[in-house]
Amino acid sequence: MQAEPSDPEPSSPVPLPIGGVLDLHTFQSRQVKELVLDYLAACQVNGILRVRIIHGKGIGNLKRTVHALLARHPEVISFTLEHELFGGWGATVVVLRPKAAQQGLESKA
Repeated sequence: MQAEPSDPEPSSPVPLPIGGVLDLHTFQSRQVKELVLDYLAACQVNGILRVRIIHGKGIGNLKRTVHALLARHPEVISFTLEHELFGGWGATVVVLRPKAAQQGLESKA
């Protein structure tokens, strides 16, 4: 998965590490929908089922956009604002469904 930072003319897409934390501060708002959806899919494939999305506090537009995406996403079990000690309303914690193949492996264990 690759994403483009908010620089006006990036020379090439920058690889985005898949580690369960997505910081949206460096991205343009027009990139957020595709970025969030791609990032959640990549996390799910890699078995990362708890994802933290940092959208910042600001005036709340980015948070509303992210929450609207999550509310309609079929692979999202739940999402909530982060605990106050870890960013509060500037971040959202998402819980994803395990992929079907992962569920099968878990039930055999």
